[in-house]
Amino acid sequence: MERKGVLYVINGPNLNLLGRREPTLYGKATLGEIEELCRLWGRERGVEVRTFQSNHEGELVDLVHRGGDEADGIVLNGAAYSHTSIALRDAVAAVSVPVVEVHLTNTAARESFRRHSYLTAVAAGLVMGFGPRSYLLALEALN
Repeated sequence: MERKGVLYVINGPNLNLLGRREPTLYGKATLGEIEELCRLWGRERGVEVRTFQSNHEGELVDLVHRGGDEADGIVLNGAAYSHTSIALRDAVAAVSVPVVEVHLTNTAARESFRRHSYLTAVAAGLVMGFGPRSYLLALEALN
């Protein structure tokens, strides 16, 4: 399969509030800053990084489908939907490109309802607990 030179970074619900949402837990970096960090990573490597965010489950499913067609891989922070959405899990399983699940925090060390992700079993990998660097580690894994 011919490489497209494109990676998708997809962010789920409430991540648009980063920087002001529980900064002691999620840090002070905004989603815009994280997205720019990802795009800069891509420019330095000749890879186009396309970033997306939605609070809507169906839109996230559509973005995963689109990434499966347009990208070489997907970094996906499903946020709360990681723990609740079988539809998002099925979208990840349906695409033929690798998907790396990412979380800013170590969800295994958090509330019990965050310890299970429907995405992990169908993702190519999982990076969590390194704040914004989690995204860069996931992008490295896909490059």
